[in-house]
Amino acid sequence: MPLWLLIPLAVLILAAGLYLSLIASRPARDWRLAPFLSFDYAHRGLYTKDQTVPENSLAAFGRAVEHGYGAELDVQLSADGQVVVFHDSILKRMCGLDKPINALTYSELKGLPLGQSGERIPLFTEVLELVGGKVPLIIELKAGGRNSELCRKTWEILQGYEGPYCVESFDPRIVRWFKKNAKKVVRGQLADQYKNVPSMPSFLRFLLKNLCGNFLAKPHFIAYRHQEARQCLNFKLCKKWFHLLTVAWTVRDGDDVDEVRNQFDLIIFEHFLP
Repeated sequence: MPLWLLIPLAVLILAAGLYLSLIASRPARDWRLAPFLSFDYAHRGLYTKDQTVPENSLAAFGRAVEHGYGAELDVQLSADGQVVVFHDSILKRMCGLDKPINALTYSELKGLPLGQSGERIPLFTEVLELVGGKVPLIIELKAGGRNSELCRKTWEILQGYEGPYCVESFDPRIVRWFKKNAKKVVRGQLADQYKNVPSMPSFLRFLLKNLCGNFLAKPHFIAYRHQEARQCLNFKLCKKWFHLLTVAWTVRDGDDVDEVRNQFDLIIFEHFLP
């Protein structure tokens, strides 16, 4: 073959290798995934649409256990470093207070009602005690300015828990922390097309929506917004090439559940009972 053809061919092969290395993840299904495969997962617990049973509340997780569903939940830190279960970075939507959750101590947080209910923001330890290993948990670590502290404290708590659980995050650096420091923990990369984050730099959006942080995190599964997964070639490659477990979020009443199940291995749902 002429040299002038070999050079571009070599460049093409190197580029393809670099590209695949960016999205590379666990090369095959892992036996540790087995406990998660026979469940659907209630998003933020089995809460009600009108929030009379609020999201991420002990009541919502109790309902998930009662109905035999796994549960997805969110953890972040209070001002005094307690690991609490709450989704938003601001308390306004669920608690009516226009302050960041990490600006209040846990003693202050537990005085705030969740919506119009009598429920309060639970500690992560309280949720684990309630669930008690009866169903699997998908634990999302919310990214922020204290990622390492959140990872470390979450892992310290989980070491005393005997039920099935896995961790996930939108931030590949959080997923990587568990790869480096808690290798036995099943970990997942959360992603979507980031259309609701207009302030995100275009280059960062491109990398995250295309799963280019996988080379850092080496996730066992990909959790992708199910309506947008078809727009991501790398999602398809992760599923077909690396045989990665795939998780759909968030499936709601009115979605074609059968179609979603054909595309994904597991579903995270809300506002209906699959």
